[in-house]
Amino acid sequence: MNTRTLSAAPGSMAAPARQPAPFTRGAALAALMQQRIAIIDGAMGTMIQRYKLTEADFRGERFAEHPSDLKGNNDLLVMTRPDVIREIHGQYLAAGADLIETNTFGATSVAQEDYGLGHIAREMNVAAARIARSVADEYSTPEHPRFVAGALGPTPRTASISPDVNDPGARNTSFDELRAAYREQAEGLLEGGCDVFLVETVFDTLNAKAAIFALDELMEETGERLPVIISGTVTDASGRILSGQTVAAFWHSVRHARPLAIGLNCALGAAVMRPYIEELSKVAADTYISCYPNAGLPNPMSDTGFDETPQVTGSLLEEFAKAGFLNIAGGCCGTTPEHIAEIARRLRPYRPRSRHDPLFTGLLAA
Repeated sequence: MNTRTLSAAPGSMAAPARQPAPFTRGAALAALMQQRIAIIDGAMGTMIQRYKLTEADFRGERFAEHPSDLKGNNDLLVMTRPDVIREIHGQYLAAGADLIETNTFGATSVAQEDYGLGHIAREMNVAAARIARSVADEYSTPEHPRFVAGALGPTPRTASISPDVNDPGARNTSFDELRAAYREQAEGLLEGGCDVFLVETVFDTLNAKAAIFALDELMEETGERLPVIISGTVTDASGRILSGQTVAAFWHSVRHARPLAIGLNCALGAAVMRPYIEELSKVAADTYISCYPNAGLPNPMSDTGFDETPQVTGSLLEEFAKAGFLNIAGGCCGTTPEHIAEIARRLRPYRPRSRHDPLFTGLLAA
């Protein structure tokens, strides 16, 4: 068994003085992460593709007469083919996942307007969270509790980057529009029963800040405090997210949210992601680290559309665990229940990365 743990990195910014309120949901997840590396699920889109669904599947009865095409709107399946989403969640839990993500990556009004369905975004999130909650409860035992992460994706619009190369100042959304969309999404996820909010695949830090603001507002008003996990996306070998920040700068930009974990997902496979996870684990000494990479590079000849087999992805993440980088691990694009099972098996012997921050003690109090 690996016994290596990481100490607090020097040079960290001083933590805010305000003591956070205890979690009212998700406290057991925070406790679990002190004991072992938690396993998050793999790709939802990759699994949906295996079902070879048609336009009729996406429409169902309710949207049979909808004026625009709906095939590819995976978030809508929680309403039109909930059996498929339920089955995929179950496969990941059977593979050993502790934490499953709601099928809500694009379930904001901003994203759903592309399909003319912005008006049902809240309903969509409630349905998605209820499905995930139900399946997680079926698999939970006192010895192995399971958790639901309410997924808040990046939206197809960015508050920091111009969509027009000829006009750097142009924007196709605003902070307030994003904040309102994320607030609506979070309300639905909370009502549906999620245990933690996951702001994921962040390519624009300003978008993430809008989500954080919305979550903070919601939890302040409802009195329910859920853990928040934030996961950025390094888009290429420059080591920066799309809006230009290094992983260290990204962390310091969102650190005020006091997330349960900060991490990286998508865009890169684990081999290329390693130096950025290592850097993040050093600078973010006072929080946990999550990592769920793609299964290598895209490969249209592969069954999953990506290069890596479960054994390759599992071995790479095992190296991360040996090095003491991880608290949460799983997979993104191209990963399947087979990948998650292999990751869970390989990471089981290793201790989680330690985190040092006395102000976090209050977060574990029920």
